[in-house]
Amino acid sequence: MRPLTRSPGPLVGRREETGSIDELIADARESRGGVLVLRGEAGIGKSALLDHARQAASGFRVLHASGSRFESELPYAALHQLCRPLCVPSPGQLADLAPQHQEILRVAFGLAGGPPDFFHVGLAALELLSAAARERPLLCVVDDIQWADAASSKALTFIARRISAEPVALVFASRRSGAASQLDELPGLDIDRLGDSDARALLSAKIRGALDDQVRERIMAEARGNPLALLQLPGADGFALPDTSSAPTRIERGFQERLAELQPDARLLLTIASADPTGDPDLLWPAARRLAIDLAATSAAVTATGLAEFATRVRFCHPLARSAVYLAANAAQRRTAHRVLAEVTDPVVAPDRQAWHRARASTGPREDVATELERSASRARSRGGVVAAAAFMERAAELSLAPGKRIERTLAAVAAHLDAGTPDPAATLVSTVENTPLDEHQQARVDLLRGRIAFVRRDEADGTRFMIRAGQRLATIDPDRSRECFLDALEMSLLVGRSGDALDTVLAAASAAAPATPRPPDIIDALNLLTTQGHQAAAPLLRGALRGTDTPLWTGHPALAIIVSAELWDTYTHATIIEWLVKTGRASGSPLVLRLGLAQEATRAACTGDLGRAAAAIAEEEAIADAIGAPRVNYPRLHLAAMRGRREEAAELFAKVAATTSPHSDGQPLVDLNWATAVLNNALADYPAALTAARRAAAYDGIGLSGMALPELVEAAVRRGKTAEAAVALEALTRRTQAAATPVGLGIAAYARGLVTGAEDHYREALEHLRDTPLLPYRGRAHLLYGEWLRREGRRKDSREQLRAAHQLFSGAGLEAFAGRAADELRATGEKTGSPSGDAYDQLTMQEVHIARLVATGATSNEVAARLFLSPRTVEAHLRNIFRKLGITSRRQLKNQPHLRADQAS
Repeated sequence: MRPLTRSPGPLVGRREETGSIDELIADARESRGGVLVLRGEAGIGKSALLDHARQAASGFRVLHASGSRFESELPYAALHQLCRPLCVPSPGQLADLAPQHQEILRVAFGLAGGPPDFFHVGLAALELLSAAARERPLLCVVDDIQWADAASSKALTFIARRISAEPVALVFASRRSGAASQLDELPGLDIDRLGDSDARALLSAKIRGALDDQVRERIMAEARGNPLALLQLPGADGFALPDTSSAPTRIERGFQERLAELQPDARLLLTIASADPTGDPDLLWPAARRLAIDLAATSAAVTATGLAEFATRVRFCHPLARSAVYLAANAAQRRTAHRVLAEVTDPVVAPDRQAWHRARASTGPREDVATELERSASRARSRGGVVAAAAFMERAAELSLAPGKRIERTLAAVAAHLDAGTPDPAATLVSTVENTPLDEHQQARVDLLRGRIAFVRRDEADGTRFMIRAGQRLATIDPDRSRECFLDALEMSLLVGRSGDALDTVLAAASAAAPATPRPPDIIDALNLLTTQGHQAAAPLLRGALRGTDTPLWTGHPALAIIVSAELWDTYTHATIIEWLVKTGRASGSPLVLRLGLAQEATRAACTGDLGRAAAAIAEEEAIADAIGAPRVNYPRLHLAAMRGRREEAAELFAKVAATTSPHSDGQPLVDLNWATAVLNNALADYPAALTAARRAAAYDGIGLSGMALPELVEAAVRRGKTAEAAVALEALTRRTQAAATPVGLGIAAYARGLVTGAEDHYREALEHLRDTPLLPYRGRAHLLYGEWLRREGRRKDSREQLRAAHQLFSGAGLEAFAGRAADELRATGEKTGSPSGDAYDQLTMQEVHIARLVATGATSNEVAARLFLSPRTVEAHLRNIFRKLGITSRRQLKNQPHLRADQAS
């Protein structure tokens, strides 16, 4: 009998790798959890290192899972496989979880129906593992994680980032891939090929007896340091013909040669086992019995080959053996395996897996199977498995007999691929229906999907063109939907495109397609008026369209509403939009809506001088982004860094954002970056840098934040002696703010006018307008600019009053660069100012700020953990750090800390 591959002793040539694993296990024993990703080619020894981890983790509870390329579309399949022992009725830990987390996992694993809550799955699974680790430390081993379904990969990555205070060790094995992955961000080791001496030692340990020197050298050359190749290649006594293919392919062929030794029934048993990624013998044995396979004889024969073992779990000797078995079977044998597995799979407990097997057992169109797959896609989407939803719908389309249903399912699959962030397969799929007969509604859907694909690929011109064409197609048959298409094109263009051109293009197309029947004016009409007649004419219509006649604009197009409120300098409506977004996002469980609300809350907090609240909102947005595997939103971090005013810290962030922002776009991302750069450098009195950035931001010819760049441009231009340029910018700023007629806009324009004219009345006017507004940094700047002007006029006593007010506002809010500039001006008047003292609060990370603020309001560790997607144990660890940094010892003392007032906590 050839036993399964094991690592009976020290692994040859892997001292560094085993040392890292041992260190990880030792840390987990001390409740310092961590993760290690072993990366390398097939056969390089990752599985042997996983075995070493199991052996090193004596006293640990060990959980296993393995990714499968045959099951990569089933959402949470790998996570369920890992957590399954903890979910059994007894003695499982699922019952120890909070009721909502129990339900979340049951829904995610397809064990229950109910409303989806997919972006809390990672947190619920973290709580499950944490509960299991309370009894004894926990080791989680996941092999071939590169083949795990996308939902599981996101959840496992999320967990890996949050176990630092848990007695949990995660060890993942992954093949190298050219594609970017979340796993790339986790601590890992690249497992390289063995050197010559280690390879010879391993080969000598494998071969019992003499081996011809020439044969040994050929084996060494062919294996190229791949351990599995060294172990498998000598199987023909060293006299097999030379093979120039890659080692993994030769190894798979070696497994298939062992397979050829078996009788047909034994090969069929192995094919069934390879087609079931769960490794559940309760599925394998009933499936085999349906084919009248002699289980005793065949299982013994299979075990003798060393290809697989049948115990409480079906396990192949190596992942390559499993794929080799599956690929060695012909199409009819694979269909037979999937058919019997479908027949023995419980349709109530695992309806998606049954549909998956039935689809692979089908040879041609099967409407009943296509319908089941459609239901599976719906369930997958509700559980956050958009990748699975796309795969299910794509296969459902293939199995559809009726052309109409095939088209509808194909378009649904395209939309799912876009939601999953995979535009390339979406583009391929949508091209399959373009030459089929489509009605106007379907043509419009194709255009909309093509538009979305183009925007994702950053091809803004095509994105706008396709969405406009969709609106034009629907103009006569569905005017309301047509208008929505134009609004979608407008919103997307304003956010990511070359918005000035796009705005004109969309508005022209929408006007030409507008029905002749009377209707109330909407935001498109208002924007059309803005571009043709200017701010003074358009402002009333913009305000009306923003608030809406029946429903506000932000309930359907929140991003567009935010941009319009910025164009109107309407900070109060902006606050209303933020409140709606956060409330709606929390109530609906929509991460997209909640993240937009939190990002805007952070931006508003930064612009009102509440930097703690900004940091807290950013921390929560980042936690949600991490939970769903999405990139973090950059602009609130830019705004916070600009207002805080730490040059090196901000410069590092700005450089990172600039590196990921397309230099060919003049859309909102670049405006945010240049506006923040201008604010920071004006605060630091680095006027050349501020002028360059402000010019770039103000040159943007769309709507939104570019208006806020104009006062930065005025100040920097005046300080650089560019009076004509400052006057032009002031004129543009005045047109906008007078039309908006808000205290904030009028006040900022007044101090900008004072810079240009040097008239004292303008500075006084600015202070009057800004006195009761929430924008503390701009109130402080009005005092600072007035104080600077007074000092230059030789009125030192009067200037000190204004400069003290500015310094107090800036330093109290933590606006360090502006506070430093005010302090320099005060010293120039002859008044001494203390050197800025480090505030212990500034030592807190954004996440610690949020935790401290929540605890200060009376939130429990469990409540904070749920809000920030952490485990309660991790929250407690953060609290210990917070207490140490602030020099306090209890939660009660947090309530009395500066910056942590209960009325400020979000």
